[in-house]
Amino acid sequence: NAVQHTAVLILVFFLLFPYANRENFEQSPLKRTFKSKVLAHYPENVEWNPFDQDAVNMLCMPKGLSFRTQADSREPQFHSFLITREDGSRTYGFVHTFYEEVTSPQICSAMQTLYQMHQAENPSSATPSSSSSSSSSMDSLASSLDEADSPSSSSCRSAACGGYDASRDTLYVSKALCLITPMPFMHACRRFLSQVHRAVAAAAPPPLPLESYVHNILYEVPLPPPGRSLKFHGVYEPIVCQRPGPGELPLADFPLGQTFTLLGVENLVQLFNCTLLEMQILLYSQDYQRLMTVAEGITTLLFPFQWQHVYVPILPASLLHFLDAPVPYLMGLQSKEGTDRSKLELPQEANLCFVDIDNHCIELPEDFPQFPNKPELIQELSEVLLRYGISPVGGAPPTSSQQALRELEDDGRNGNLGGEQLAVLDLLQGNATLERLQALAKRTGVRVEALRGVGGEGEAQGGRTAVEEEELRNAKLNVQLREVFASRFTTMFADYEAFVIQSAPDLESWLTNREQMHNFDKASFLSDQPEPYLPFLSHFIETQMFATFIDNKIMSQWEEKEPLLRVFDGRINKARLYNVRAPSLRSSNYQRCTILKESAQAIEQRLLKIDHTAIHPHLLDMKIGQGKYEQGFFPKLQSDVLSVGPTNNNRWSNRTATAQRRKDRHRQQTEHLTLDNDLKEKYMQEARSLGKNLRQPKLSDLSPAVIAQTNWKFVEGLLKECRMKTKRMLVEKMGREAVELGHGEANITGLEENTLIASLCDLLERIWSHGLQVKQGKSALWSHLLHYQAREEKLEQQQQQAESPVSNGPERRKSESSIGMPSLRASVIQDMRHIQSMGAIKTDVGRARAWIRLSLEKKLLSQHLKQLLSRQALTKKLYKRYAFLRCEEEKEQFLFHLLSLNTVDYFCFTSVFTTIMIPYRAVIIPIKKLSNAMTTSNPWVCVSGELGDSGVRQITKNVLEMTFDCQNLGKLTTVQLGHDNSGLLAKWLVDCVMVRNEITGHTYKFPCGRWLGKGVDDGSLERVLIGELALPNADEDCGRGCRTPDMQHSPGQTRRSSITSMGGRGYKPTSAQIQEAIGEAVNIICKHFHKPEKERGSLTILLCGEVGLVGALEQFFHNGFKSARLFQKTVFVWDFVEKAVAYMESADQMGDMQETAEPLGLTCVSLCHYVSAINSSPRNIGKDGKFQLLVCLGARDRLLIQWLPLLVECPVIQRMYEESALLRDRTTVNALIAVLQTLHDFPITLEASLVKGIDL
Repeated sequence: NAVQHTAVLILVFFLLFPYANRENFEQSPLKRTFKSKVLAHYPENVEWNPFDQDAVNMLCMPKGLSFRTQADSREPQFHSFLITREDGSRTYGFVHTFYEEVTSPQICSAMQTLYQMHQAENPSSATPSSSSSSSSSMDSLASSLDEADSPSSSSCRSAACGGYDASRDTLYVSKALCLITPMPFMHACRRFLSQVHRAVAAAAPPPLPLESYVHNILYEVPLPPPGRSLKFHGVYEPIVCQRPGPGELPLADFPLGQTFTLLGVENLVQLFNCTLLEMQILLYSQDYQRLMTVAEGITTLLFPFQWQHVYVPILPASLLHFLDAPVPYLMGLQSKEGTDRSKLELPQEANLCFVDIDNHCIELPEDFPQFPNKPELIQELSEVLLRYGISPVGGAPPTSSQQALRELEDDGRNGNLGGEQLAVLDLLQGNATLERLQALAKRTGVRVEALRGVGGEGEAQGGRTAVEEEELRNAKLNVQLREVFASRFTTMFADYEAFVIQSAPDLESWLTNREQMHNFDKASFLSDQPEPYLPFLSHFIETQMFATFIDNKIMSQWEEKEPLLRVFDGRINKARLYNVRAPSLRSSNYQRCTILKESAQAIEQRLLKIDHTAIHPHLLDMKIGQGKYEQGFFPKLQSDVLSVGPTNNNRWSNRTATAQRRKDRHRQQTEHLTLDNDLKEKYMQEARSLGKNLRQPKLSDLSPAVIAQTNWKFVEGLLKECRMKTKRMLVEKMGREAVELGHGEANITGLEENTLIASLCDLLERIWSHGLQVKQGKSALWSHLLHYQAREEKLEQQQQQAESPVSNGPERRKSESSIGMPSLRASVIQDMRHIQSMGAIKTDVGRARAWIRLSLEKKLLSQHLKQLLSRQALTKKLYKRYAFLRCEEEKEQFLFHLLSLNTVDYFCFTSVFTTIMIPYRAVIIPIKKLSNAMTTSNPWVCVSGELGDSGVRQITKNVLEMTFDCQNLGKLTTVQLGHDNSGLLAKWLVDCVMVRNEITGHTYKFPCGRWLGKGVDDGSLERVLIGELALPNADEDCGRGCRTPDMQHSPGQTRRSSITSMGGRGYKPTSAQIQEAIGEAVNIICKHFHKPEKERGSLTILLCGEVGLVGALEQFFHNGFKSARLFQKTVFVWDFVEKAVAYMESADQMGDMQETAEPLGLTCVSLCHYVSAINSSPRNIGKDGKFQLLVCLGARDRLLIQWLPLLVECPVIQRMYEESALLRDRTTVNALIAVLQTLHDFPITLEASLVKGIDL
């Protein structure tokens, strides 16, 4: 921790602010804000912590300086801020702003002149409040501090004359006291600053000159050691601070209870979820301290992870351009009183979580996974809050002054708890949700009446002040709430170490090869998690904060452990000692936090029993006349006594030596770091998506050159992120073996694939919202597409008016001659219209995501985006010069990375939008050369897919083509094709059926190559055809033609001609090839069932497809089959089965089989029953179709291996098979039975299209 070896002191700088001019002419001068500057800071310089004047100035008075008169409210305000340096270290600032009378006559007369000029220019604005409404939404971000005041004070201001008259009014100006510290001791700093201000405002001078107190806090108050507390003295009262011990959660002093009060538990858990998933988070409030409290509260809860991106809890008005950053961020924006949220135009909202703190509500991005066990987590947090008298439903006091009032009369002090009790009871009685919480509170032994015990007992014990009581209560509540969240991560990541891949021999080689290395076995980790956790975890392990956490774990082999990691690992080891890897860790049962009581006790003991006391403030060696006191005015402090620490002091004599040693160590450390820091920094930043320099905007230098440089870094970062994401998508989709061997099958789960695609959608939205001229709609990408659509449609209309439409005849004929399916034109507009017609999608963000998924599935994403960006005039109109989309070289590389995604097949549109209506086009292609293309019968088709079937669709006679709409069928699997056998030309020779999804363009080919008709081929009037995804035509589009062959298809194998019907002509496989084919078919089915259920695909293809089980068994049965044409009649394998069954039935009637064993008799009955059911089916599926059906039913019902011996034993076999046939070889048949036996382990289910009409 940088703090531990650089900060000798808790508090480092001490500042004062006042004024120079920044005009804001449309407002009254008292409403305007003016430029502030640092008046003084002490000490002048700290070697290891240089003073950043611009940043401090900007954050102490984010809106600038303001003036008041005696008629205005001049209550002091407190807020805090932080500055994150480029190396990620943080410095905290605590600011007490107050008003001091202006004594300079020049300033008073200047204000008088400004007011008269304003009146002359704006005669209508008699009161200052009337002009404020004219300021724009971005001006509202730079309005003055008075906006945060209570309604009563602002109404009294406008009730006064509303102007300034130097002869009548007293003018006041804002000043700020600020303490800058390396650690967030918020309560201690707040109390110290308010005491210093009290000393200035009090009628009597303070006991000692102010320099004594400032010197004391700068040089004589040490950092409390870990696990200890320290008391030091302010001007009037002692102040206590404490630090957590080595095994405890790190220091966090901002009141978490207030964060929960402001937002409510439900909203806070959602915000926490969005932060974990690294979305863009914008906090919005009138009150700076609220912004800081919520920002620090939410990042504190991330333990053991840390926010890795832009973090600016208070965004100064001059940095508003940073909202354009196309990276995850957590920023706070000050709202103007009365400003409507809808008027706030933000550059990007597709992935934005907008938190309106003052109105206790949040706007969430669309479609993100929920945090595991969310209801149970909310319940546990609600119980903790109820124990401290806080309502779990958000709804804070409406204004900051009322908040202060509540803090003054809080529980346990001066017997003021009654009102709070009453409020809680009122809440509980009026609200259904809270009534449930009351019941829950009763069950857990928390009575609303018993709330008095929360703080009351403390007073009895030690007579502590109200403020101390409040601090103790806050500290206990803080730690208990944090422990609940920390315990969730301890449970969820109890076994994370087992999946960390530590492959590098030393730090240098790890840093050098960091980008190529896999650091964490994500697939194995996810497979080990409970099912309900997967949607969230698959997203979370892709985040930068998780990657950094794993990096820190790996680096802890060679370096000291990062503090958060050390605490987290300690907790996991402790849990293991008690648990010995209990199976409960792997279950999704909610485990409550078990250390709430002891964590609160540790803090209470530290705060009640003070471990150390610092030196009291004392008189310093000052010049006579310095430190003069004048009531109400902060004096100019004597800087020479504040620039150095004490020279000799018995108790702290070793302080300077310690400081010197620490400086030496720091110097050595920096020298050591510079040796390998270049290397380390280079690779660590290469490895992370964006460098540390992007985590924090530089708050000082805001020249155009710096802004341009920052944007350039964003452009580089976006391009790099695109490269990493597309590479990851390819590697995951193909599998690692595929990359090494040049082929392979998809091993990615649907869950991971969905996560990666959602992440790609988010990246595209961020790219499209970078550098926008004017924001329109929540999705920048969809907005651009709509502009493009409007322009193209306008051009189309103009062309149509100018000339008659050009015929596309020749082009269509060309594609028709190749497959008989007219080609689909790749069109951005057409795909947009498909999305626009989908009523289920209600938002622009949803439409943009659907469009990306559709383009990705069609392998047109890169091409479509290239087309969209080719309209350069439109891009120039929509985007500023520095935008990513206007950087030509980067844009080309970006499109090239997206083009690489065309090498794999995605079904990310079809598989997600399962309920939409889709138009399908079906074309029947007859074998024309045999002049049987014409038929007099009435054909029909029924298309089936993984999600359902189309039902029977009649086709107009001799048209052989139809388009129909039906609900998404998913990937297509089978087509039933048939006709009614009417008319003279009722025989029909069909080559194949083509079916195309008209939205995604996926075309499926269903090969047939057989006759349909009575008395020809096998007499079938209906065939079940098995489909396969057809490759796009090479000439159709070169850009998208590359794709991996489907894993079920071996590309070299030609479609088997029906061996039986063609009398075995042509290709005759050898016995070895037949046996190998059966083994392969069974093997593929086994693999199918070993995949997760959602990833399996179609079993029908594996049973009946080209290299399916039915085909392989058909070849086995056909080997050595005597299929010579006797009297011109073809004999089929089904004829053999029928004859065998007829023999068995007649033998059974004659009693020949009565002596056979009982099971064999039953088997014989089952075979006869199945064959008879198939024959008596109303469908005319032909003899080969019947054989296919018998094999499928036998496989499903685990009867195949029982039927085979019956067929082999049957005497019919000798008449119909040659001696050498495989079916007559006992050894081969036994081997076949052994292979088929393995299918018994799996639940085979058959598609409805296969078994329709079979009554068993």
